[in-house]
Amino acid sequence: MTEKQFLFGKKNYILMAVGLALIVFGYLLMSGGSSDDVNSFNYEMFSTLRIRIAPMVVIAGFAVEAWAILARPNK
Repeated sequence: MTEKQFLFGKKNYILMAVGLALIVFGYLLMSGGSSDDVNSFNYEMFSTLRIRIAPMVVIAGFAVEAWAILARPNK
């Protein structure tokens, strides 16, 4: 009977988990900035964290995911 082999190795799955965590963390950084009062404008929505840093974290997460898929598994 032949052994079933996984398509990815342990390293690949760890990298996928790290990439997914980065993506979720980036989206959490983007959230918020709303106002309870509809008549007032909240400038916190345009903070550097939400406009620049969070999207870079999400893109880094997708890059790690691509790297995890393309990396050769250890055999």
